[in-house]
Amino acid sequence: QVQLVESGGGLVQAGGSLRFFCAVSRSIFGINTMCWYRQAPGKQRELVATLVRSGTTNYADSVKGRFTMSRDNAKNTVYLQMNSLKPEDTATYYCYAKIEMSWGPAMEYWGKGTLVTVSS
Repeated sequence: QVQLVESGGGLVQAGGSLRFFCAVSRSIFGINTMCWYRQAPGKQRELVATLVRSGTTNYADSVKGRFTMSRDNAKNTVYLQMNSLKPEDTATYYCYAKIEMSWGPAMEYWGKGTLVTVSS
C-alpha cells in the first residue's frame, strides 16, 4: 500500500504562485508514473501534469509554461510549482501514483487532494 499526502494549497491572487507537495510513503524511485490531477467544482477530474520514471514530464495545454512538476527521490516527494495562476486554476489538486506489476494489473494510488483558490 502506498500513501500519498498532498499539501501546499491555499488562497492566492491571480498572477501569484504556489508550490504543491506530494509526500509518498515509499521510495518513488520505483514508481512508474506520477501525476497531478485537478477537479474544479462541477467539472470532471483532469490530468494536469505527468512525470514518468525516466524523468520525462508532460503537461496539459492549459498549464504548459506555467506549471512545473518535479521530484526529489531522496525525500520521496513530488512537487508541482504553479506560477502565473489564473482563476480558472481554482480546483482541488490530487497526487496520483501508478506502479506497473509484472504479474498483474498496475497498482494505482490517489491522495486526498489539496484545494487551491485563485482570486481575480
